[in-house]
Amino acid sequence: MSEFLEVLTHARRFKAAVKELSLEELRDLAAKLEKIIEEREAVVEEEEAVMAERIAKIEEIRKQMAEVGLSLDDLGVAGAAKAAPKKRAPRPAKYQIEVNGETVTWTGQGRMPKVFKHELDQGRSMDDFLI
Repeated sequence: MSEFLEVLTHARRFKAAVKELSLEELRDLAAKLEKIIEEREAVVEEEEAVMAERIAKIEEIRKQMAEVGLSLDDLGVAGAAKAAPKKRAPRPAKYQIEVNGETVTWTGQGRMPKVFKHELDQGRSMDDFLI
């Protein structure tokens, strides 16, 4: 949150910030805030009216479908919401190395494990670790 909003929304900080203003300047500030509030209320009312109209149209269509005996399945819609896409299977390991009796695998994508990096620094090739 910006510093301005923190001052504006905290009563004591706001009071301290405006203590230098005259009574006329405070009334002017209050009038500007009231105008902003009225504009915001108008926008909210308009959005609510649009939503109410949309809901009314949806209900009207549902009634018409019920009168005719149709359902969403009849329209080829498998439901109101789409099914979540399935996760893909993890990639198979492409490289493998055994260190201290422990097998470390790597797909070849993403950050290279330290054990592979260490071996490459020793002069080995990634081809040595292919599965």
